[in-house]
Amino acid sequence: MIQNHPDYEQEVARLAETKQYMNIILEQSQRDLISAQENIRAAMTNLEYIDSSDSYLNILSNARFFDMARNQKEGLEAVMQKPYFARIHFQRKGEQEELLYIGKTSLFHRETHEPIIVDWRSPVANVYYDGRLGDLTYRVRDEELTGHLFAKRQYKIENAELLDFQDVDLTTNDELLQEALAGKADVRLTEIVSTIQREQNEIIRAHLRQPILVQGAAGSGKTTIALHRISYFLYTMGEHFKPEQLMILAPNNLFIEYIGDVLPELGVDRICQTTYAQYVQDAIGVKLKLQNPNDQLEQIITHHAGTKSSFNIPQIKGSLLYKNIIDRYINQYEQQLASLFEDVFIEKYRILRGSHLKKLFLLEFAYMPIEKRLERIKKVIQTEVKRKTTAVLTNLNAKYEEAIGRALNGIRDAENRRRIVTKYIDERDERIPKIKQEVKSTASAYMRRFQKSKIKTMYRALLTDRLLLQELAPEWTFDEIETFIAVHKKETWALEDLAALFYLQARIKGIDDKWKMRVVFIDEVQDYSLFQLAALKAGLETDMFTMVGDLAQGIHSYRSLTEWRPVLELFPRATYATLQKSYRTTIEIMEIANKILAKMDEELPLVEPVVRHGMEPTFIPSEKFDPNIIAEAFQSILLNGHRSVALICKTTAEANAIVKALLEFGLPVESLSENSSTLDTSKLLVIPSHLAKGLEFDAVILAAFDTPYYDHAIDRKLLYVALTRAMHELYLIGPSKETFLL
Repeated sequence: MIQNHPDYEQEVARLAETKQYMNIILEQSQRDLISAQENIRAAMTNLEYIDSSDSYLNILSNARFFDMARNQKEGLEAVMQKPYFARIHFQRKGEQEELLYIGKTSLFHRETHEPIIVDWRSPVANVYYDGRLGDLTYRVRDEELTGHLFAKRQYKIENAELLDFQDVDLTTNDELLQEALAGKADVRLTEIVSTIQREQNEIIRAHLRQPILVQGAAGSGKTTIALHRISYFLYTMGEHFKPEQLMILAPNNLFIEYIGDVLPELGVDRICQTTYAQYVQDAIGVKLKLQNPNDQLEQIITHHAGTKSSFNIPQIKGSLLYKNIIDRYINQYEQQLASLFEDVFIEKYRILRGSHLKKLFLLEFAYMPIEKRLERIKKVIQTEVKRKTTAVLTNLNAKYEEAIGRALNGIRDAENRRRIVTKYIDERDERIPKIKQEVKSTASAYMRRFQKSKIKTMYRALLTDRLLLQELAPEWTFDEIETFIAVHKKETWALEDLAALFYLQARIKGIDDKWKMRVVFIDEVQDYSLFQLAALKAGLETDMFTMVGDLAQGIHSYRSLTEWRPVLELFPRATYATLQKSYRTTIEIMEIANKILAKMDEELPLVEPVVRHGMEPTFIPSEKFDPNIIAEAFQSILLNGHRSVALICKTTAEANAIVKALLEFGLPVESLSENSSTLDTSKLLVIPSHLAKGLEFDAVILAAFDTPYYDHAIDRKLLYVALTRAMHELYLIGPSKETFLL
């Protein structure tokens, strides 16, 4: 009984004091909010048209104060029910011993400045995640500090009440982790901060100004690591980066909804959460009707077509060879524009040499997108025209004055003298205004020869022009070029085209500042092609990418990555980390998943499940679909207290057929698609295997009647994905175990 622990009364009192102080701060924050609002209203009332600088400064300072008060209030309200989850008894070298309570936010006493709660992202909190009891070192910025860790304590607090606590050494197989792993899928993601493991913590806190690539087994916490790294990044680098400059690229909208509750819990908001397809279209300002990226996968799954073709167009479009073809196309376009540079004249006076402008375009401004270079050159012309026009007009005026003077002094015949002087004056009075007028439009008139390109039209020409492809893709045979053109005869757009479009936009027009993200987090990176990553890196002009994925789940390998080596070559500054422990599934479920993993071409090491036992996976033989069997399995799972249950089918067609049949049977079911934005866990969720990736459920029913899993690369990966979605219970329903490659 926890009540018998000698520290029980002390811990209850500490929690009560923390809650009491939090309430005091909350009341103060509320007063601060009201005060700031009143001050802003007063300042707005006092704004005067002539002298309003003091009022503006007053509004700005009160607006900042309002934001600070609101953020503190929202932060404390979010953790009120669970102020902290751990404590360390720690002594920094040369300082006194202290008890530091660790939570999701920090709280300091306003008078003594002593920490009441320490933020989990702070350097000293790293002692809790990484430190063994005894002497240790930890880093604060670039300085290494030493200290002694006497004890670690973990707390179970719910609804602001202390339910349990225990002392631990490592945070690996402790009860808090076991309890979190045994919990429900729909709450586990938000509680991971209290159970971060050492190897996960190292990745979260890895060098923030360098890229990192993580190969993580199914259930190893890749997604949660990425989300917590975002939170840690903003905590540590927030003064240098705005949340709007950070982007997480998710596989689909269903996944965005799935992680939607986590980032606010971690104190992160305003970060860009989107899919790759949506981001690229937003960034290039073009709306495309894309082919469903899963249609091709479904075709391969159903017919095993397109996987062995030597000229695999989706794979080619994702390669660096295709990037080279696009580079040649851009260079050709660049040379065409360069040939248009001629000398710049005002009337007959040469202001700038074309050779100089060409050099600026090809060399001096080469670091800029092509159209940005042309804008800069226009400004150069405007500046030079403005500067030299004065000299031209002064020189011209002087010449006319000299000519008029010579006529006045050198011509004796009065009539002839008058006629010549009048001619010079009229000529001067006509030429100089004309020159002044010409000067106004010289730069614009000169730049008209450079027509702005339309990226979509330009790319479409590459897809369909035989002569262009023969020139730009000498590596392709005549038949391959013909195949390529035939595929693109009808205007259709595929996911693989987006890398080329984004790259063209970046090199020719540039990416708008609104979409110029400085830090990128990519989940399921194994489903990206090398060109997609290269285009993002080039267009955003940064390599600060956090990329997490699992080659064993690379169900789109026919068009995407099959190994990590090229990614590390593309990001030479990147660190590489692996996570082989799975925190999701029980040992019994992982044993089956590992059997499928062992069959894969990639020769990935087997996954190590954290020591957590559960029910043996249940195989139910059924030659054909029987709603009674599925209903019984579903009811059995619910009776065991589980909340989220998924029925995973191999294909979308089979999923749709099963949903229709189960609805007619009267079972509460919901079909999940890539556009689904909510998960109604009160129903049996039916989902095709390729959309299950990245999700997790308390229990999974894996059904295969008309479409068994074949011993092919993609089928093995789809099956592995489906098996590793289950946390606690797994049912296999089909004609035989061979249906599931067992």
